[in-house]
Amino acid sequence: MLLDHPSDGLAAIRTQFGAIFVSLELSRSTWLVTSLSPGTGEKMSKHRVKAGDIANLLKLFADLKRKAQARTGESYPIITIQEAGLDGFWLHRCLLQEGIEGHVVDPASIATSRRRRRAKTDRLDGETLLRTLLAYKRGEPRVCAMVVAPSPEAEDRRRLCRERKTLIAERVEHVSRIKGLLFAQGISDYAPMRRDRRARLEALRTGDGRLLPAPLKAQISRELDRLELRLDQIAAVESEQEALLAEARKPTGETAAPDPVTMLLALKGMGPNFAAVLWSEAFYRQFANRRQVAAYAGLAATPWRSGGIEREQGVSKAGNPRLRTTMIQLAWLWVRHQEQSALTQWFKAHSQRGRKRAIVALARKLLVALWKYVTAGVVMEGAVMKTA
Repeated sequence: MLLDHPSDGLAAIRTQFGAIFVSLELSRSTWLVTSLSPGTGEKMSKHRVKAGDIANLLKLFADLKRKAQARTGESYPIITIQEAGLDGFWLHRCLLQEGIEGHVVDPASIATSRRRRRAKTDRLDGETLLRTLLAYKRGEPRVCAMVVAPSPEAEDRRRLCRERKTLIAERVEHVSRIKGLLFAQGISDYAPMRRDRRARLEALRTGDGRLLPAPLKAQISRELDRLELRLDQIAAVESEQEALLAEARKPTGETAAPDPVTMLLALKGMGPNFAAVLWSEAFYRQFANRRQVAAYAGLAATPWRSGGIEREQGVSKAGNPRLRTTMIQLAWLWVRHQEQSALTQWFKAHSQRGRKRAIVALARKLLVALWKYVTAGVVMEGAVMKTA
């Protein structure tokens, strides 16, 4: 209730911080700018700027600084906050280039009202963002989760892995559609991924012995065109990915430490695709501890404890979904190729109570172990390296 009813005393902005705090509520057409400046008490001012109009946004910031200086006789810097979303990080980088301190927050980490029906408008969201920024700068623990903006190079590096995953999903879609069309005609042994798919299509017969109808054959032929296009695109992306990995593995000096790609590929069962995903999605940034690593992948546990009630809700799934999926797949491969490792032995001992739960826990442990391996050189106990 204290947040809903302003007090009569001096605002925290005047007594604790020497800055102008600004929240940016971004949309496709309009940006809502909510600001709190020294010398205005607890009154928040609101302005609207056309989406993408950086010149007017910077002009508004200059006006806010000029008015604050006229009121107080001092010049104050500007600190901004925005939600991570469709706009990505280009605005954040643009503000940094102008010397403006900016923060990008995970919107799901901001506390909201628990009422069944709560008011939600751009104005209220802007004020909530501003209060969150104030609490964060005061040093309140766990008030929100700020997103670490990747560098342009790191952001571009992970496009190949993400594009490959999209193309593979489209390839599966085309293959499934072709098989479904043929299964309805009594044909279940046709493999669209084989090299002789065109020749075998001409020789197909329906379950009742008829030739394929001309419209159906034309439709399947067009699906094969799309499938072959996806196969060519996947091959091109994988070639670029291999070139990128080869570039990353080039030695930079005689005493330089091994790069993460070389270290990951040295492990048995680790292929270039898994190494590329781990390198581009996880190990491009710094983590303070193992909890941050697990939380970034959405593999952190979410307990529910209240009084005498205690139960587990499973993993949070609040992190990077591509990394989480990759780690689950890699965990199964680790059990197959690293049978003597301590992690595999742990999985075998705990899988009796549920393989699904155990493999998710193994994925979390494996991610933390790989993080220690590439950052500190700590090799997993019992891990086998590839032979030269």
